[in-house]
Amino acid sequence: MTVAESPTRPAGPPGRPIIAGRRGLAPHIGVYIFVILPMLALVAAIPFVWGWGLTWTDVAIAAVFYAVSCLGVTVGYHRYFTHGSFKAVRPLRVALALAGSLAMQGPVITWVADHRRHHAFSDKEGDPHSPWLFGTGPAALAKGFWHSHMGWLFDRDTTNRERFTPDLLADRGIRRVDALFGLWSVVTLLLPALLGGLITMSWWGALTAFFWAGLVRVGLLHHVTWSINSICHMIGDQPFAARDHSRNVWPLAILSAGESWHNLHHADPTCARHGVQRGQIDISARVIWIFEKLGWAHSVRWPTPRRLERLARAS
Repeated sequence: MTVAESPTRPAGPPGRPIIAGRRGLAPHIGVYIFVILPMLALVAAIPFVWGWGLTWTDVAIAAVFYAVSCLGVTVGYHRYFTHGSFKAVRPLRVALALAGSLAMQGPVITWVADHRRHHAFSDKEGDPHSPWLFGTGPAALAKGFWHSHMGWLFDRDTTNRERFTPDLLADRGIRRVDALFGLWSVVTLLLPALLGGLITMSWWGALTAFFWAGLVRVGLLHHVTWSINSICHMIGDQPFAARDHSRNVWPLAILSAGESWHNLHHADPTCARHGVQRGQIDISARVIWIFEKLGWAHSVRWPTPRRLERLARAS
């Protein structure tokens, strides 16, 4: 194994098929709803923000829910469950699964299965969302951008969870969180509305919080996360060796909580910190550091100067 081929978490037997079957009609309709409704709200927010309907209460609630759901994906779904960048005490393990579910990006086991498959076949046939699957010409890359950003979500083929996530399937608590994804999706939209209504003591406050802290917040986070799959595999710099087209895109660093330092992540997938160079802000890594200091996380896979030097030299 070369330094550019650092493993992710162990998957199940490679003899199992990559695809488990076809998504049923009801969950497929659910995907359209979960993807399109927040996106429409995000588009509608453009004229709304200049005229009416946005208050500081909405902004505060949206910021809190964005932070919790974003870190649930970046720290929980991604760095913890997918790659095992650290070990967590049981309450934190369950809390991270719940927080990630609030992003409305899919149940935890399904999300992890798709992402482990992405790393197993990154930018090659078998990758569920590479922008390079259709060629390198302008038309092919335009098609690839759409596919990697959100088009792949509408594919009814499902990743084989038995192959890619046997560890999570063996965890009864995580299976329970996964099975209740529909409930968490309702909570992530209605809880902001409840808070907005209680804080303002008005139905209007509940409605605007539902719109801004619920739908718009989810829509924004969707596109930030999807941009890691699309933009961060198309443009940007590559200071470290990787087997694929993963790149760093600094404008997305804050909104993605450090996920857009994507080149180091693909060069060293189990590393708990992605932004390792001077000035590279990585909020997710700082949160993991806080968990470690509190005793909630341990065995954190922090980068070492020797490791980074080897990866940089290989590039």
